[in-house]
Amino acid sequence: MTVPSPFTTFMSPAERAAAGREARRRVPRSAHAGFEAGPDRFDPVDVLERQSATRVTELVPLRYARMLESPFRFYRGAAAIMAADLGATTDTGLRVQLCGDAHLLNFRLLASPERHLVFDINDFDETLAGPFEWDVKRLAASFAIAGRANGFGTAEQNGAIETCVRAYRRRMRDFAGMRNLDIWYAQDDADHMRELMATSMSKEARRRTAKATASARTRTHMQAYAKLTRDTAEGRRITPDPPLITPLRDLVGDSSGHGREEDLRAVLEGYARSLSSERRHLLRRYRLVDIARKVVGVGSVGTRCWIVLLLGRDDDDPLLLQAKEAQESVLAAHSGGDRYDNQGRRVVAGQRLIQTTSDILLGWTHTVGLDGQERDFYVRQLRDWKGIAQPETMDPDLLRLFGRLCGASLARAHARSGDPVAIAAYLGGGDRFDRSLTVFAQAYADQNERDFAALGAAVRSGRVHAAAG
Repeated sequence: MTVPSPFTTFMSPAERAAAGREARRRVPRSAHAGFEAGPDRFDPVDVLERQSATRVTELVPLRYARMLESPFRFYRGAAAIMAADLGATTDTGLRVQLCGDAHLLNFRLLASPERHLVFDINDFDETLAGPFEWDVKRLAASFAIAGRANGFGTAEQNGAIETCVRAYRRRMRDFAGMRNLDIWYAQDDADHMRELMATSMSKEARRRTAKATASARTRTHMQAYAKLTRDTAEGRRITPDPPLITPLRDLVGDSSGHGREEDLRAVLEGYARSLSSERRHLLRRYRLVDIARKVVGVGSVGTRCWIVLLLGRDDDDPLLLQAKEAQESVLAAHSGGDRYDNQGRRVVAGQRLIQTTSDILLGWTHTVGLDGQERDFYVRQLRDWKGIAQPETMDPDLLRLFGRLCGASLARAHARSGDPVAIAAYLGGGDRFDRSLTVFAQAYADQNERDFAALGAAVRSGRVHAAAG
């Protein structure tokens, strides 16, 4: 990656606002309304197959099976398809550090290093610099798709979409008037959520949100330790649950490209070098006990992902890490962003830039497997106070509230990395952008359903294979 000067050419707020208005002249807000695939649009199954070619062969059918569970599950795994669609559109040129996969399930409750509960973006596998509206469009479309899955009418779906985009626009306008340090320190903590509950939610919504907050606090590394490990004759070990969790000792010679414990030790040693000195000191207090391959998510299925069990003082002092393969961002071919020499470092750098509070043990590494292939990884703690949304249980009011939270959170992320004055000037004070993205979200939800059907047809014809059951 290129390293920019620490100081940029100064522009006054008026000049920055003028840049935003100029972007609006080049790309009117109404230009974002709708989506229509051209006759020469790529085959979506081709995109998925190209991704699958770099993944663990025996896990690819599981990826397709998960994507075929519903149009929403398909959407979660189809970031590369949408990136190609967005890359073919005219963009504003107002660049930020993108999440790259900003659907609604990638926003959740997380623990800060100070042990506060905050609401933030959680997934950064595809993070890269690009036009701000790409993230907003992916988020908006996810609310249309989730609303359809719940059987909501068009007006109810549009209510959630518009609420999400309006929250983004209004909060970006707030950030445009703030000092740089105040933007950097801004976060959505439990106090902010309680304030929102008091002013915007029904009694039932407040009850459910309070329950979700309390539940997130129970999802600690100790809970994960109890769930994922067991006592054996050799000591505490990761519990097998193939193919979802498979100990390294059962994978020697498989297509993951890592068959020896020393290969994974090399991953951890390289990772430790990416940490600051005080965090390396903390890591040295633990010893490696066990390693297993883990299947994660929907779009990530087939990438190489390992869970690592380390123990400190005794068996009651565990540390669970996840080492996940980082491949090139799906945005890279379309955004013109920086190219990184290590994709794990790309993920970590992007996360630290746009997430208000990151895991203290977040790092990256690089290794060469038994198959001779070089691979990048990023490493983090496996679980720490994570509260995951369940959109299928939300009524229209709660989905709108969640849209408000996600839109505001995305604006905060973009304001840290981009120019909130220019973006706010582009968005303006009216609702034209909100309405345009609502039209886009519905049109792209239609396209997502067609792509979902295309994958189903490819499985039925035998072109690709999905895991049974």
